[in-house]
Amino acid sequence: MTRNRDLEEGDPTTSEVLAGLVERVTFHSVESGFCVLRLKARGHRDLVTAIGHAATISAGEWVTASGEWINDRTHGLQFRARFLKTSAPSSLEGIEKYLGSGMVRGIGPVYAKRMVKHFGKDVFDIIEAAPERLREVAGIGPKRAEKITSAWADQKVIREIMVFLHQHGVGTVRAVRIFKTYGTDAVQVMSENPYRLARDIRGIGFRTADLIAEKLGIEKTAMIRVRAGISYALSEAMGNGHCGLPVADLTALAVKLLDISADLVEAAMKLELADGTVINDSVAGEPCTFLSGLYHAEKVVADRILRIAAGEVPWPEIDADRALPWIESQTGISLAVSQTDAIRLALRSKVLVITGGPGVGKTTIVNSILRILEAKSVELLLCAPTGRAAKRMTEATGREARTIHRLLEFDPQAFGFKRDRENPLDCDLLVVDESSMVDVLLMQSLLNAVPDGAALLIVGDIDQLPSVGPGQVLADIIESEAIPVVRLTEVFRQAAESRIITSAHLINSGRIPDLTKPEAETDFYFVPASDPEQAVTRVVELVRTRIPRRFGLNPIRDVQVLCPMNRGGVGARSLNIELQAALNPTAGGKIERFGWTFAPGDKVMQIENDYDKDVYNGDIGYVASVDVDEGELVADFDGRSVTYGFGELDTLVPAYAATIHKSQGSEYPAVVIPVLTQHYAMLQRNLLYTGVTRGKKLVVLVGQPKAVAMAVKNTSGRRRWSKLDEWLRGAASGRTHVAP
Repeated sequence: MTRNRDLEEGDPTTSEVLAGLVERVTFHSVESGFCVLRLKARGHRDLVTAIGHAATISAGEWVTASGEWINDRTHGLQFRARFLKTSAPSSLEGIEKYLGSGMVRGIGPVYAKRMVKHFGKDVFDIIEAAPERLREVAGIGPKRAEKITSAWADQKVIREIMVFLHQHGVGTVRAVRIFKTYGTDAVQVMSENPYRLARDIRGIGFRTADLIAEKLGIEKTAMIRVRAGISYALSEAMGNGHCGLPVADLTALAVKLLDISADLVEAAMKLELADGTVINDSVAGEPCTFLSGLYHAEKVVADRILRIAAGEVPWPEIDADRALPWIESQTGISLAVSQTDAIRLALRSKVLVITGGPGVGKTTIVNSILRILEAKSVELLLCAPTGRAAKRMTEATGREARTIHRLLEFDPQAFGFKRDRENPLDCDLLVVDESSMVDVLLMQSLLNAVPDGAALLIVGDIDQLPSVGPGQVLADIIESEAIPVVRLTEVFRQAAESRIITSAHLINSGRIPDLTKPEAETDFYFVPASDPEQAVTRVVELVRTRIPRRFGLNPIRDVQVLCPMNRGGVGARSLNIELQAALNPTAGGKIERFGWTFAPGDKVMQIENDYDKDVYNGDIGYVASVDVDEGELVADFDGRSVTYGFGELDTLVPAYAATIHKSQGSEYPAVVIPVLTQHYAMLQRNLLYTGVTRGKKLVVLVGQPKAVAMAVKNTSGRRRWSKLDEWLRGAASGRTHVAP
């Protein structure tokens, strides 16, 4: 495909005009608007390929484009459009294609054909002015007619907003979100303060808002821009896990991002501080600036942990010398000294952290604690940050574990949790698993819902990747030494027989695992690949053929490819395309949206929290059906059907391959991890360790020994600027007041 930057080049004096009907949208990027179209063009007998940019585009629309013909080395003759204007179709053929394209929910190819046959070119007017007449068409009842009318009205308003947005470089999906957020006031809001978009709307960043502001004539040095830019700079830092930044770093970052003077940044900073948008404090003696929400969240987490820890345990005193032999007789497990010590501490601790890697007995300890307390009629609640982690916890303990969002009863209408300080959880002990994944904002919500009298058991692996969101909650709690911590290091004999577990512990201790070919069948392999091309071929071959044949695993449901990064030839995006073609090649009922193809049987991942649908970032499902007539895709998530309109498919991606970050909290029967030197920017010990520990029965590394060595030796993961450990340390020693 011709690269987008090529579209900015060319001599305008050689411009031609091409006009025609969009036969098919081959590709359309929501991010950039870049599209590849097949046109039935005026004056051309055969279909022609045109490339350009459009905020929204659909089959059946009439396109007028100005540009020039180019001969692309890969794709042949194409018309490269520097300007591309779309209009509603006027021919019967165009109207039918447009209505059947899925643009309007409730109308697919079948109903489009019936409607055009019945109403002819008046069909648009009928939908708009006399929607009751839609029921004259066979198969259209009151519900479908209402759905079509509603979808058409939304499309009309969206298209009007689109015209405004298109002029300012904003794409389709974002326009829909703007409309949903501001309704008919959308254009007015954007005109008055375009920087509100970055603050209010998911998926719209400062850069997009800044582009609109520039086209509206807002100066680069305008205070409204500089003030918004400070929050933008801190949000960029938040994307790297920071809760704040050193003042000097923040100023330098804002100067660079906004291309303005430091004086302007400092003047805007004073206004932001006065408004309380940001707060100044220090971390390890370094003056820092925080977004106020994150600053207060860290303080609340510290205050809540210390307040909970200050009370007495909510169960009668338990004689561990009697309880331990009892639990051993109940489970048939002989506990090691490190495990009995951990259980003794847990039975007398109001708040406790248990951390350690695979095979060190965390599950045995937690199960023992739960069974002892259950025998004393202690009310227990179990939770984890993701659906898959909660499911694993349920399987490991035999007790229901819920995601934190479900436990706190998220209310999509109020966009908040029903469980809080006024309506706390009903429990004597809350157990939080996979706590390394919990960011500071979610931990704040969780701890606000824990009653003061309850006990808290925090379980996780400190050596895994930290949370994707801001903060390093587990690390800071452990670092503060304000709370008792059990750090398990002993790998038990049965676990030590697994090369997955021994390799993970070698990686974690800075040693390279054995990459030589094993003499007998095992659960950890290294497959050499000298370059990205060879790695892709071997990954596909392993997933499609070698692993299923040798280990009897399903290539789609049991084997997960995990990549250090998204981009590149052996990144998750590229490998998804290759694996989808190899594993689900003949699937019928395909639909192309947002640069991806979806078909029944595809493995997919939700990439952002959707509280209305009750699916969350990182959840994996399988496409059950694609209904072109209804404009809907149905995916199965652990036995639960979730319906997506085609316009909502920007929240789904194929999941044959995923990043290691996205796999946190999950476990898969088999994991394949490409590790190549081209990933050097991401090759870190905790990343490789996290990837390897996702595999339950089989882990295969594919790549170069040098790349594995680079990852094992690299512990230079960026320090996260957070203050939680200081809040905990200071409050625990009585230097800071604990909020009542």
